[in-house]
Amino acid sequence: MESKALLDLAVESVDGKRAEDIRVFDVRESSTIADYILICHGTSDRQVKAIARALEDLAEDKGLNVSVEGAREGQWILIDLGDVVAHIFTKVEREYYNLERLYYDGEAVEL
Repeated sequence: MESKALLDLAVESVDGKRAEDIRVFDVRESSTIADYILICHGTSDRQVKAIARALEDLAEDKGLNVSVEGAREGQWILIDLGDVVAHIFTKVEREYYNLERLYYDGEAVEL
């Protein structure tokens, strides 16, 4: 699956679970790990886990291998979909870690 198409589906999935402040960075020029970084947050641990499950379901539907870290705690869940890496936080954790500053050299993608 093309990385931009996967990104569009991932954004649709997290938006469908009412993820807040969805931001995407195009890191193709600066990273060999992924093409896009998706960052969003939920209002509770339960919502963060639901957002992550939606991305896992997407991966399963598309036959993609997925790697998930942090699902047990539900404060910060990382989902590696291959060309798209998603970081799903609670609001407090997102503000604390401020990952957006790490990707400042990546181009922000207009959603």
